[in-house]
Amino acid sequence: MTASAQRTSIRVYPCPSVVENSVPSASAPTSCTLAIKAIPNAPRSVVCGWLGDALKVKVHAPPVEGRATAALCEFLADELGLPRRAVTVLRGDLSRQKVLRITGLTLAEVKTKLGV
Repeated sequence: MTASAQRTSIRVYPCPSVVENSVPSASAPTSCTLAIKAIPNAPRSVVCGWLGDALKVKVHAPPVEGRATAALCEFLADELGLPRRAVTVLRGDLSRQKVLRITGLTLAEVKTKLGV
């Protein structure tokens, strides 16, 4: 066999979810992203206020095996009156700097509910 006969062609297919979700629909739930500065191992969980562009949140859980991240998402979901699945981490699972997606509320509604 020659070198050209051994080559296989690579086909790239677009991901259907990316194509379908690229245009927002009227029935899509509202959502927003929120930059967070998480402070783990605090005496209690509390929203402190803004630290630059990020919302500073103290979390009671220790920073071990993602427990602080899970506690942060649960705390914010409770504060916003949303189910736990509505608050997800987009970036920064193991970092203090995180970006969260909050499904079901706009950024203005989130700020109002958190009182910041």
